[in-house]
Amino acid sequence: MTRPSWDVYFMSITRVVADRSTCLRRQIGALIIHDRRILTTGYNGAPSRLSHCEQVGCIREQQGIASGQRHELCRGLHAEQNAIIQAALSGVSIRGGTLYTTHFPCGMCAKMIINSGIVRVVYSSEYPDPLSQGLFCEAGVSVDRV
Repeated sequence: MTRPSWDVYFMSITRVVADRSTCLRRQIGALIIHDRRILTTGYNGAPSRLSHCEQVGCIREQQGIASGQRHELCRGLHAEQNAIIQAALSGVSIRGGTLYTTHFPCGMCAKMIINSGIVRVVYSSEYPDPLSQGLFCEAGVSVDRV
């Protein structure tokens, strides 16, 4: 039996976290790690105490909004946003951490990741947002695909 690398191990956990997603379009999971310890998790879905899209329908589908565009027209938060918010709610510093996510972050999430002090992003699937890569590069955030 071959023991998985840390990146493969944490990436496999993001897929389990994504199973909690209530998004009708795409299930995404995220973890924030520091010193090989899980600090927070997040998945995409509506804010706490609000109805989920699976209950009320998808605004983006109803309005014909293409993937990767008009992120503000959505009931849900992204997995990366929820992981960062959970750290804030719990008073956990994520500065210097690594964010693992099932999909490459969008530009909106990239800006939050940069400002939160995360230094590395690891992802498994592409996402159509060319702004993110440039932002990460300019900010010195390391990005790896696993």
